[in-house]
Amino acid sequence: MAKPIIAIVGRPNVGKSTLFNKLVGQRLSIVKDTPGVTRDRIYAPCEWRDHEVMLVDTGGIEPFSGDVILSQMRQQAQLAIESADVIVLVTDLRTGVTANDQEVADMLLKSGKPVVLCVNKVDSIGEAPPEFYEFYNLGLGDPVAVSSVHGHGTGDLLDECFKHIDFENREDYDEEYIKVAIIGKPNVGKSSLVNRMTGETRAIVSDIAGTTRDATDTVLENEHGKYVLIDTAGIRRKSRVDNDIEKYSVLRSYMAVDRADVCLIVIDATEGFTEQDSKVAGYAHDQGKASIIVVNKWDAVEKDGRTMDEYRKKLENDFSFMSYAPMLFVSALTGQRVDRLYELIGHVAEQNARRIPTGMLNDMLAYATARVQPPSDKGKRLRLYYITQASVKPPAFVIFCNSLELFHFSYQRYLENQIRETFGLDGTPIRILPRERGKDKK
Repeated sequence: MAKPIIAIVGRPNVGKSTLFNKLVGQRLSIVKDTPGVTRDRIYAPCEWRDHEVMLVDTGGIEPFSGDVILSQMRQQAQLAIESADVIVLVTDLRTGVTANDQEVADMLLKSGKPVVLCVNKVDSIGEAPPEFYEFYNLGLGDPVAVSSVHGHGTGDLLDECFKHIDFENREDYDEEYIKVAIIGKPNVGKSSLVNRMTGETRAIVSDIAGTTRDATDTVLENEHGKYVLIDTAGIRRKSRVDNDIEKYSVLRSYMAVDRADVCLIVIDATEGFTEQDSKVAGYAHDQGKASIIVVNKWDAVEKDGRTMDEYRKKLENDFSFMSYAPMLFVSALTGQRVDRLYELIGHVAEQNARRIPTGMLNDMLAYATARVQPPSDKGKRLRLYYITQASVKPPAFVIFCNSLELFHFSYQRYLENQIRETFGLDGTPIRILPRERGKDKK
């Protein structure tokens, strides 16, 4: 399910980043008393009352700072408005309502999006000070008093935001649809691949990197099944994300991965593996998504009888952190092997959601520990008592042991390989969750 987006906007130095850090529970945004510190769009999940939203921290908006800054800041504000489900306008109690606050408020009112007015730096507890009521003049309804430093009022602020979000009806597709995110760096042929899979020109295709600015859904039904193809903007290196439109495109691409059941990691066969490909794939891996490595533009590669095997071996080394992901060499331009994607997508999605009976898992554990003895240290040996599957998407396995210190990463990796060897689980990451028996009781 796509997480609702709450964008935090306002003029510089009103405490937007401090509020953002308080809501997400960790220090992600740089906090400094100098206006303009927050330049990149920073986003992180925030959980409140059993619901999760995506918070976006934005740079300060200065509508009256000169022609160049005026256009840039207005564009930034507009992008935040378009991306968000709810806008939080942060103001400063100490400075009162300024002309910039009024200008930004007017901009938000014209958007038609829900706006929640936050009056920050109300650090005293009890009745709001008289100057608090001045903020009613902005015409945004009842303001919410918040102290982002101490955390006062942050729950009330989230409650007010949640009133504008329908969490029940956010999923547009039935469970029988497999949601497939096509991800990768710019200009590797993601939109061309979508067009080839659907058999028609659904997405704009161009040789100019960055044509797709947002994640777009294409519903597809054929003899293999039902799919939702999510074409995303290319994910560039952070140092090259140099304009506001592209920063929001990266946000949408990452959120498309969050929505997806399967990720097609598209790389350019003519260019080969790059560092950015590992970053894109790494995000899908960290999110526990089933993944397929799609080598596009294979028709443009000069080949002999060993080219594909050599290319595959090199990619296996490059993608060693996700050796479970199958590879497919395709050409979106000619359609070569594209039809094989459907069966592979269905297979890895099934593996990602597979549940293995506890009895079979413990039989595997007994065989694995008999085959390779668990490690020992200073006369004390690791003992593994029991294994059970805790969850799916991705498959996560809890293993109870006598000592977490003895349960080395290398032996966890060995057990992961034994699980794959016994049960398959192709195309999906696996989580091993060690638990020390009796530790919770102590």
